[in-house]
Amino acid sequence: MTPVTTLASESSEPSASLVQSIDWLTIAPPTLTAVVALAVLVADLFVPPERKRLLGWTAIGGLVAALALLVPLRAGDRSTFCLTPEAQAQGHAAACSYTADHFTLVVQLLVLGGALLTAILSLDETREKLPAGEFWFLLLSSAAGAALLPASRDLATLVVALEVASLPAFALVGLKRGDRMSGEAALKFFLSSVTATAVTLLGVSFVYAATGTLHLTEVAERLDSVPGQLETLAQAGVALTLVGFAFKTAAVPFHFWVPDTYVGAPLPVAAYLSVVGKAVGFTGLILVTVVAFPSYADVWGPALAVLAALTMTAGNVAALRQVSTRAWSAVRLLAWSSVAQAGYLLVPIAAAAYSDDDQVGATVAYALMYAVVNLGAFAVVALVARTRPANRIADYRGLYAASPAAALALGFFLLNLAGLPPGIIGLFAKVTVFSSAVDAGLGWLAVVMGINVVIALYYYLRWTALLFRAPVGAPVPHKASVPVTLAIALTAAGGAVLSGYPQFALRFAGDSLF
Repeated sequence: MTPVTTLASESSEPSASLVQSIDWLTIAPPTLTAVVALAVLVADLFVPPERKRLLGWTAIGGLVAALALLVPLRAGDRSTFCLTPEAQAQGHAAACSYTADHFTLVVQLLVLGGALLTAILSLDETREKLPAGEFWFLLLSSAAGAALLPASRDLATLVVALEVASLPAFALVGLKRGDRMSGEAALKFFLSSVTATAVTLLGVSFVYAATGTLHLTEVAERLDSVPGQLETLAQAGVALTLVGFAFKTAAVPFHFWVPDTYVGAPLPVAAYLSVVGKAVGFTGLILVTVVAFPSYADVWGPALAVLAALTMTAGNVAALRQVSTRAWSAVRLLAWSSVAQAGYLLVPIAAAAYSDDDQVGATVAYALMYAVVNLGAFAVVALVARTRPANRIADYRGLYAASPAAALALGFFLLNLAGLPPGIIGLFAKVTVFSSAVDAGLGWLAVVMGINVVIALYYYLRWTALLFRAPVGAPVPHKASVPVTLAIALTAAGGAVLSGYPQFALRFAGDSLF
């Protein structure tokens, strides 16, 4: 009877709260993004059709403000929703559910910056084709979930953030009403993501059953001493959780939805999925492997290394086979290219299992480079699509004669993706990824990556060369708009700045972000 009485008396004390007060500044970036999303949805009910464009500028203003709120957090030393000293006295380790460390801030910069460029690129689409209120609400909601995910330090918050980022994306893909391809793309994306979520939730439930906690740091500690009868359950939970995140990252063999989804989605949404959607999956994968499951590195390390090799190979081979005269071949090539890039991004995470956690810095550096140049490539594709909606690769022949600035920008972006000068930052980012494999003793994976980089050179250079060939007939000027031109200019400027200071990639790869 004594233990029961003691527990009852402890639970009745107001000081026995398990969670501390909220640090509002720490959670401000995703919170502000979510608040603006709700504001835009409500405002859509009252704004007349001729002034719907104001909703887009409101969304852009909200994303700029959310990015500005990262500045006071730059020290990377804030946490909230933490267990209190009273909870720690009851046997819990010091743990927080939301942490704004340097890893969090860099990924939030990536996803909010990517959402901002997507919003700029979407201004014309919402005026001409897409319902404005719904689009801006869904985009901001997804961005809020994507900004929450890197700060999540317990499995429940991680899964919730993942779904908040993913669920609006389904609707964004299918937002072209009456378009059969858009509906099919949304359905494929939805079914694959729902499967991934179900597998992830099953894995998380197994991990919780085996460890009795959801906080990532506590999970890491307790997996080292799981009772023998629960060891199989813990192993199954770790494996299922990793499989679920492999779906989200579009790793082979869970990549089948990518090309059709990108083709069917509005172009700005395809750009958003290629950058922010990918960042969400890789962020979650880093957190569960490096932070929560380090004791199972001997399991997930080899598995991710094999997935990396398969993913980069399948993506590059499929991109190589794209026929330039096929409708939407430009978008399909970028879709398969994104699958190949996912393979490169997996390499440092796999390497972390064999050396140390600092290797994931190479993934973050590569993701930053990829975000800037891939969004820029999609911006030029959106420009060309205004005149040539079929968006074949062949339509880009002679682009330099019609739009010299757009051709130079696209050439720069493609060379960055290929890792060739003058795209110095693309070269340095690939070097950091390659070095992480070598330093971890994964020589075979470094060789596979080198072969794939050579394969990718062919289709990137073939597209680049086409831009400067003589056009067939008189060059047709492309209908440039201010938002699309601004998106191209911002991404080109970002790529140029990064190429002027390529050491940042080496710095990320050498410093600890956690």
